[in-house]
Amino acid sequence: MSAARLGFIGMGLMGVPMSTRLLEAGFSVTVWNRNPAKCEPLRARGARVAASVAALVADCDIVMTCVSDTGAVQELVFGGADSRGSIAANGRADQILIDFSSIDPAATREMAARLASACGMQWIDAPVSGGVAGAEQGTLAIMAGGDAPLLDQVRPVLAPLSQRVTHMGPVGSGQTTKICNQMLVSCNVLVMAEVMALAEKAGVDASRIPDALKGGFADSIPLQLTGPRMAARDFEAIKWHVKTLLKDLDMAADLARTIGSATPMAGLGAELMRQHASRGYRDQDPATLIALYSAADDAADRRQ
Repeated sequence: MSAARLGFIGMGLMGVPMSTRLLEAGFSVTVWNRNPAKCEPLRARGARVAASVAALVADCDIVMTCVSDTGAVQELVFGGADSRGSIAANGRADQILIDFSSIDPAATREMAARLASACGMQWIDAPVSGGVAGAEQGTLAIMAGGDAPLLDQVRPVLAPLSQRVTHMGPVGSGQTTKICNQMLVSCNVLVMAEVMALAEKAGVDASRIPDALKGGFADSIPLQLTGPRMAARDFEAIKWHVKTLLKDLDMAADLARTIGSATPMAGLGAELMRQHASRGYRDQDPATLIALYSAADDAADRRQ
């Protein structure tokens, strides 16, 4: 598998560091992005830059995608008005698609079946958790859905990216697991914003909260990474997006409605996240959530 030719589509916050790690592990990597300029850092590190999705598929054994949402995956795999340049139109039965995006489980199952019917290509849904830092350090948690022997076949490719790859069941199971992950992460970061604002208003140095709670039951990776940034109002380096958490919480609500499962905490979280996004924070880092509870930040928002 070390000789496998890899193609990576999506040079966003996660795609660039993930592709970089694959290059550093010695893999042959071809990249493509809708905005070609975002591929240039990878070209400088030795990646080939494909002129089109079709060219990337022709040059690879494994096609990897990491894009924003279900619609973006759908367009890449099957195309829009003209499907000739899509993955499905150019794929082969001996190829594998690994989708790292966080998308709808039912749509994943439908697309996987449609892709197999169109060209014989097999699908693994492998959403990740760990953020940009995890992508840079190769410590992502990967929750995978698909055929177990097929996943075992590609584990050497996933190794440079992850601390752990867990097979969760058939296609779509990885996406369901990622929704569960995002429910926990999103509610955690929302409560974190409440905590930091409360500590400040009570006269406690909020910047010391992460250290004070480190190693206890209230500790978490988001607390250690995002808590200090909330306290310092350090919002400039965008490590993840409010819009991503909102998208995933909305998917959680859709899934819960479909299967009849109650998710009141995540439902409230979605509405708070939506409120925050509507105030101009959609493309900002979730560290900005402290603005929901901070009078100073509220006043600054009103002046804008």
